[in-house]
Amino acid sequence: MAVEDLWRLFDIIGTLAFAVSGALVGISRRMDIFGISVLALATAVGGGMVRDVLVGITPPMALRDTTNFLLSVGVALATSFLYQWTALHRMRRQRLLTIFNVSDTIGLAAFTITGALTGVRVGGDDSYVLPILLAATTAVGGGMIRDVLAQRMPVVLYAEVYAAASLVGAFVFCALRFTLGVEADSWLAFLLVLMIRFAAIHWNWSLYHPRPPKRHRDGEMEE
Repeated sequence: MAVEDLWRLFDIIGTLAFAVSGALVGISRRMDIFGISVLALATAVGGGMVRDVLVGITPPMALRDTTNFLLSVGVALATSFLYQWTALHRMRRQRLLTIFNVSDTIGLAAFTITGALTGVRVGGDDSYVLPILLAATTAVGGGMIRDVLAQRMPVVLYAEVYAAASLVGAFVFCALRFTLGVEADSWLAFLLVLMIRFAAIHWNWSLYHPRPPKRHRDGEMEE
C-alpha cells in the first residue's frame, strides 16, 4: 500500500473513532445536537490541524478536504440518534465509559500513525524528534480541545498511561520503519499503542503522581 493511501486509511479510522468519543462527551454534558457536533469535530480534526500548522501546511488539510468534516458530523448525528432511540441510553455509565475508552484509544493509536508519517515526510528519514512530537500532538490535541470545550480536565493530564502510549508507539515506528517497511511498521505501532492503552485502563496503570505526605499527630511525616 502506498504511503499516502496508508496515511489516509489511518486518518479515516482516527476521525471516526475520535468523532464517537467527542459525541459521547457532548451527550454526557447534556449538549444539544450542535454542541455534540462541535465536540465531535474538535476531537476528530483538532489535533491534525495543530499538526499541520506546526509544519507549515496551511491551510490545514482538514480545511481543504470536507471528508473529515462530513464524517465527523455524520458520526455525531448517528451517535445522538442511536443514544436516544436504542438501548444505548439505558446502558449503565460504566458501559458507556467502556465505549468511550475504546473509541478514544483507537483514535489515539490511529492519529499517532498519521502524525508520525507526516513527521517522516516533512523531517526526513533520519528524524526522530519531529515524527514523535507530531504523533503525540495529533493524537492528543483534539482530545484536549474537546475536554476544554466541555469544561473538564483534559484526559491527557491525569488519565492512566495516555500520551505516553502514543510516544512509545511513535518511537517504535521511527526505530523499525527501515527494518519492517512503512506499512508493517505502521500497523505494529498502531497495535502497540492500542495494547498499552487498553492494558493501562484494565490494570489501572498510571505515571507517577506526586502526593503530599501525611502527618502524624506527633508531627512526624509518612509517605
